[in-house]
Amino acid sequence: MRIGGQAIIEGVLMLGSRVSMAVRDKDGNIVVEDLSESSVTANKLFRIPFLRGFASLYFSLYFGIKALNRSAELSSGEKIKKSELFWTTVFAFALALGLFVVLPMWITGLFGFLRNNEIAFAIVEGILRLILFVLYVWIISFFPDVKRLFQYHGAEHMAINAYENGEQLQLEKIKKYSTIHPRCGTSFVMIFLIFSVVMLSLVSPLASKSFVWRLFSRLIFLPLTAGFAYELLRILAKRPKFLKILFYPGLFFQKLTTAQPDDSQLEVAIAALKRVLPDSDRSEGPEYLG
Repeated sequence: MRIGGQAIIEGVLMLGSRVSMAVRDKDGNIVVEDLSESSVTANKLFRIPFLRGFASLYFSLYFGIKALNRSAELSSGEKIKKSELFWTTVFAFALALGLFVVLPMWITGLFGFLRNNEIAFAIVEGILRLILFVLYVWIISFFPDVKRLFQYHGAEHMAINAYENGEQLQLEKIKKYSTIHPRCGTSFVMIFLIFSVVMLSLVSPLASKSFVWRLFSRLIFLPLTAGFAYELLRILAKRPKFLKILFYPGLFFQKLTTAQPDDSQLEVAIAALKRVLPDSDRSEGPEYLG
């Protein structure tokens, strides 16, 4: 079956036959917990083209935030107050909105010759958004805590790559696999950002030139853009040769968002992956992959 995942604090979140996470706690033990007993793709929304893109984004954010908060508790050994979780989440969303929606629009608006040309405005704004996002990730990649998060991201990819290639889920077997994976959420984000430039340039002639309306239109088209980006990623996953080049930005960007993990991090990824495999697939042998 198809497996997805995310890096969390000192651990890995995996989505398969269920949603589970594995975290190395403050005592060095691997703790495995289930966040959902069923697969997120069992939801009927995942059967509807374009809506499944927004559904995928929603469930990734929902379980990602939940797993990040729980992993912070397990790795630190301290209980986090619900009020702290709430305000941390609000701040994170506000920061993302400010940096990647409001700021690119504001900077683009400083160029007077673009104010009356909505198509040019949308293109420049989209390029600025992409640059700001890459710059932001590059800067935070130097932080020690983020570097460890990126190592767990690499461990997640290596484990999934091994599984999809029919490999035994053993430490020494997995080490030879790449930290890069074509279905990574990083690839989705890059396709989303690039595709948003196209989408906004197409609809921009219908938009008002006011800052408030521009902001509103960006938020309104967010689900639609996510839906188109998700469908495009599904097509690219089948790798038709004439579209393969569109994979490269996401694959290249993963060089920033993943790092080579150590053995202890790979062990956590293996534990998380085994937990979300169907019962018949939990053997370490490739003969059970179906």
